[in-house]
Amino acid sequence: MASGGSRATDPSVVAALWRGLNVLRPVALLYAVYSLHERHPGMEHPWVAFVVLVVLAVWTVAMWFHRERTTTVVGIELALAVAAILATRVVDSSAVILGGAPTVPGIWPSAAVVSWAVLKGWRGGLFAAAVVSAADVVEVVVPTDNTVNNIVLLFLVGGCIGYCADLAREGHQALHEALRVQAQVQERDRLARTVHDGVLQTLAFIHRRSADLGGPGRELGAMAADQERLLRALVSGVPAPGLDEVVAGDVDLRQVLGRYAGGAVQVVPPADAVPLPRKVAEELSAAVSAALDNVRRHAGDGARAWVLVEDEGQDVVVTVRDDGVGLPAGRLVEAAAHGRLGVRSSITGRLTDLGGSARYESHEGEGTAVELRVPRRGRTT
Repeated sequence: MASGGSRATDPSVVAALWRGLNVLRPVALLYAVYSLHERHPGMEHPWVAFVVLVVLAVWTVAMWFHRERTTTVVGIELALAVAAILATRVVDSSAVILGGAPTVPGIWPSAAVVSWAVLKGWRGGLFAAAVVSAADVVEVVVPTDNTVNNIVLLFLVGGCIGYCADLAREGHQALHEALRVQAQVQERDRLARTVHDGVLQTLAFIHRRSADLGGPGRELGAMAADQERLLRALVSGVPAPGLDEVVAGDVDLRQVLGRYAGGAVQVVPPADAVPLPRKVAEELSAAVSAALDNVRRHAGDGARAWVLVEDEGQDVVVTVRDDGVGLPAGRLVEAAAHGRLGVRSSITGRLTDLGGSARYESHEGEGTAVELRVPRRGRTT
């Protein structure tokens, strides 16, 4: 996996390669200065060599301070390396070049190959090696054994260093993913402990005391026992006995939502039954419960609510409407931004999981309506 740029998030191995390049450039430049000094008397245009070395020196210093590496930066460096190699044909005579004299930049162009390898992986390293090799061949006209050896070394350096950079980035990404999964597992365990110490204990207490209440209390206790069993299965990851039977089969949505009727809440069902898979009905019921809870908390004192159930054939639509104070414009977006996930998670999230949708309509001072739409068979997987 090749990187598109040098970043602070690069693995330590890749960062070390960039630091090594900052050492390679000046060392290679000093070697080029020494080499040209030794053969200065045989040059035809030594001033050209001087200009080339000054340009390479300026770039070397600039790269020491400018640490951001992009395709543009390494592209400029590669162009400088090629230009410096081809300038040798101006600096030296044909006889000197054919005699095997080194190019003006010497081994400095290898820094451009390494830059491409570190930034773009083995493909980038081989590309830069091919470009520099082509410049070497053009400069010498007739490749010598020394030219061939240099070309082989360039391809080895570009390919091997690029491959190492790719492996470092892939390993870094794998480690990051493992740490992310570990954090998710730890958060799940934390939530499981919280649920166990709070909600499960409360449900168990209701179940135990329901036997003393009689009548509706026994029904409440049975519901608490069922929810406790399912919730324990959820937080432990172990399927509860009979779980498939609990969630299988159809139920009449009118009966499921009928539990909310009473007081300031009126449920308006159709005349005929509205059969839905049990899991879909329970999730839809939970979304309705969250919507009614929002009415109680935010619609204002004395606000009334209506739960309208409509069977449209392919879809089932439940509308929860109130005559409360309504919502100011942008209130839902603001609540989600501050981490209040009642609407996004308890309502919208549930409907999305079922393959449906939740649509809010509200005007300040005119109440709020939320339309909950789900496919008849839902999406239960």
